[in-house]
Amino acid sequence: MTLIGRARARGVETLTLDSPHNRNALSSALVGELAEALDNCGKDDDVRAVVLTHTGTTFSAGADLRDPPRPEALVALLRQIVETNRPVLARVTGHVRAGGLGLLAACDMAFASTASTFAFTEVHIGVAPAVISLPLLPRTDPRALARYYLTGERLDATEATRIGLLTAAGDDVDTVLAPALDGLRRAAPQALAETKRLLTVRVLEAFDRDAADLTALSARLFASAQAREGMTAFLERRDPPWAL
Repeated sequence: MTLIGRARARGVETLTLDSPHNRNALSSALVGELAEALDNCGKDDDVRAVVLTHTGTTFSAGADLRDPPRPEALVALLRQIVETNRPVLARVTGHVRAGGLGLLAACDMAFASTASTFAFTEVHIGVAPAVISLPLLPRTDPRALARYYLTGERLDATEATRIGLLTAAGDDVDTVLAPALDGLRRAAPQALAETKRLLTVRVLEAFDRDAADLTALSARLFASAQAREGMTAFLERRDPPWAL
């Protein structure tokens, strides 16, 4: 079963997360297929830009708790999005949770419909938004992240745009996205690659400096007793014992 759909129109390759059985959760299989698709796009001279979107009402529910990717694999995917010499744009028409927000932050631009919602839910299951912080911390308002990381509160598309998680939002995401794609189609490929390189310096510095420590933190937390209880409670649709 293919978990990543592919389509092309006027130099824009659309990669679609298509894993409806788990709300496009980041399983080891989906992470691997997405990495392969991005690699192919980066080698194809006919691809000017990449749009990352989804089927269903959820862009991504975060890590697949039944088949999670290795932290190293998720770090590699996030870095690949940042480093690929093609602009990568997220197109969201649904909900994004936890690890899915790392994908948004790794993209060069992110657009969403006003019906979309976002939440860093890691603290509710006993872990932390560790490796996804690599692209998030350099690109998102730090005071806002402190609130939403620590509370797991849900935020809407307007707030997500205000804090830098999104580039723009609107009732019709394609209307908002269209001018960006038009601009990219008019840009020289060499200019796009070099301009992206300028824009991602700080993000890649965070990967170089912090990836090993955050990968170790993620592995330690996911192996902890509290995380096991939190994930079990989530899968059983009940509150964990620490919920007051």
